[in-house]
Amino acid sequence: MISIIEASTDNDFNQARELFIEYSKSLGISLEFQNFDEELKNIPGMYGVLGGCLLLALDNEQTIGCVALRKIDDNICEMKRLYVLPDWNLQGIGKMLAKSIIEEAKIRGYRFMRLDTLPAMKRAISLYHSLGFYRIEPYRFNPIEGALYLELDLTSFSGSLPLP
Repeated sequence: MISIIEASTDNDFNQARELFIEYSKSLGISLEFQNFDEELKNIPGMYGVLGGCLLLALDNEQTIGCVALRKIDDNICEMKRLYVLPDWNLQGIGKMLAKSIIEEAKIRGYRFMRLDTLPAMKRAISLYHSLGFYRIEPYRFNPIEGALYLELDLTSFSGSLPLP
């Protein structure tokens, strides 16, 4: 059975770090423009405090996916690092994680959630659009040609969590 938990222990953050590394490898590009090495060193500081959040998907005790929330300002947050291990793809876990982090953003009082993604990530883009994300102008630097910037109005989101 799949469960979603908020990362809170050193072990949770270490599991997330491993997933972040797998995510980075799956992209086939360097994330150094996002200071990825520093992010890996400071996951609890970036996502565990100050309006952030890090969720893990578990299949029994095995960590199989993650998603993070980072504060941009008091009204706007950013979804980061949505990733599910390949063996668990196409089972609705990415959607479950995305909806869970959206709910966490609403609980924390954010009005908008943003993200950036790569044009090659067709399934992710389709998921984001199905959740109500829409295109916006760039809000941060991304050197990847064709990078997409999306936003969700959290005040209008009312999705219920699916079972995988």
